[in-house]
Amino acid sequence: MTEIDVFSRSVKDFFTSKMLRIALIPLIATMIVIYSLFFAAADFGISALQEIAQASQNGQEVIIDEDAPFYFVWATYLIVFLFKYSFTSWLAAFLLYTIGTIVVLQVSVILTLAVIGFLTPMILKEVHKRHYSHLTLHGHGDLISPLWVLIKSSLMMIVLFIVLIPVYFIPVLNMIAFALPLYYFFHKLLNYDVASTLLSEEEFQEIYKKESGAFRLRTLFLYIVSMIPFITLFTAVFYIIYLGHAYLVKLDKMYKFEVPDPNNSSEKEKEEPKKLVKIDLLEDK
Repeated sequence: MTEIDVFSRSVKDFFTSKMLRIALIPLIATMIVIYSLFFAAADFGISALQEIAQASQNGQEVIIDEDAPFYFVWATYLIVFLFKYSFTSWLAAFLLYTIGTIVVLQVSVILTLAVIGFLTPMILKEVHKRHYSHLTLHGHGDLISPLWVLIKSSLMMIVLFIVLIPVYFIPVLNMIAFALPLYYFFHKLLNYDVASTLLSEEEFQEIYKKESGAFRLRTLFLYIVSMIPFITLFTAVFYIIYLGHAYLVKLDKMYKFEVPDPNNSSEKEKEEPKKLVKIDLLEDK
């Protein structure tokens, strides 16, 4: 089965009524969390930060509420420092809007992955039932394994963010620098989520060792799609279906036994019946 066939089959499965109903769950759950965070931030005033920035630019004294949350206080001090000098004000504005937009998008992706993780067994069970019921699944992992993968991936993502800080101030390259740690996190979680549900540890090692490049390209494609604002809220189910098909096709190929074609039998196979006939004739005599 070609990659186009895998993708086409995944799209058809996604647009079934059952999968579309499942797709509403991460959409609703993530939107509730994002809106809750937005209104919580609005309580302490994004407009207040703008007023502080304006005051600092005009040389006015800025008064910070001591009862405000620590992150608001830190953000205020940072903005005051950046807007105090005209040559850094453009940089501050760029960082506020660019990083703010990226952070919102990435938070939505991470939250959606967290929600979809609970739905993965249900989604893959349906895919298995529709197309691969002849295969026996041997999922691996336990309650601790996903948590360990999450912690390890999160730490590595943070390390990458820190290492790449100098690149954040270089136009164009800064977008790649922001995306690289998040792609690493996206790939690790999504790939583990699907593989651990479908395959045993041995099956996963055998398939991924040979096909690691192909699976990285798949998750890279899905990550690029997820960068379209808020599309991941609805298409996360498709990500699971697509990777699920990719692994199940390889699993099916790994366990498929070739049936000999009687029209292409070897000379050795043709000689065996003749020997049997000779033995029968001798016995008759």
